Amino acid sequence: MENKANYYKSGFISIIGRPNVGKSTFLNQVIGQKIAIMSDKPQTTRNKVQGVLTTDDAQLIFIDTPGIHKPKHKLGDFMMRITLNTLTEVDLILFMVNAEEGYGRGEEFIIEKLQLIKTPVFLVINKIDKVHPDKLLPIITSYKEKFEFKEIIPISALEGNNVERLLAQIKKYLPEGPQFYPADQVTDHPERFIISELIREKALHLTHEEVPHSLAVVIDKVEHRNEKDVVHVMATIIVERESQKGIIIGKQGKMLKEIGKKARVDIENLLGSKVYLELWVKVQKDWRNKMSQIRDLGFREDEY
Repeated sequence: MENKANYYKSGFISIIGRPNVGKSTFLNQVIGQKIAIMSDKPQTTRNKVQGVLTTDDAQLIFIDTPGIHKPKHKLGDFMMRITLNTLTEVDLILFMVNAEEGYGRGEEFIIEKLQLIKTPVFLVINKIDKVHPDKLLPIITSYKEKFEFKEIIPISALEGNNVERLLAQIKKYLPEGPQFYPADQVTDHPERFIISELIREKALHLTHEEVPHSLAVVIDKVEHRNEKDVVHVMATIIVERESQKGIIIGKQGKMLKEIGKKARVDIENLLGSKVYLELWVKVQKDWRNKMSQIRDLGFREDEY
């Protein structure tokens, strides 16, 4: 990096916004592979997920935070603290909104928080592929009246529209700095965390509205076996009620098998080897309101 020291840019960028505006989709689009789980349900992201994009002239470190929402339990309080703490710890904030939805109390709450900090803020209007272009100008105008954004950039995270332009603008606002991570590293989360998220994504997707976000995944073992280069993964899906356990397992175990089948494909892509995946389901009643169980399941605020 010696020959680039005079102009190499690097910095941390927090992605904030209401639940389900497409933050994780954007992060996966930018990094080029799945490191944040995607779901059509809000409040999917529970921990900060750092995605690292390294180019010839910059390293952009993205933090995908839980969607800002009114907490309904101790896990929700935890998620909110994580999100709000990042606002003063980064070089740039991307406030992402959904082009399909109007300005509401959620956006108002976020802007109130942004008024208290000095960190530069971009407004990123996502899902422009879902609305007519004529609707964009009124959206931009309404937000301009609320806050002094450094940049306002409409994108489609899913389609990739205008994402390159957004990345170019981000680089302009980052300070000169070192390369914090190796060029081939795309996240700072350990392998086990990514595996647990991939399993959780499949469980959420396949059960639809039947199992709310009272679901967590614990990785019990990741064992690299020599024979035929197979990785043995043992994981436990945690739910809050016996009825949810029944839904996850399904009739004659069909749902659990389907979760495992789909998760195994993503895990094999992640690890680059064959995977033998064993899944179990366990009930821990009301775990989202018990801080000791929240910590036991890997949600440790002091690590983020």
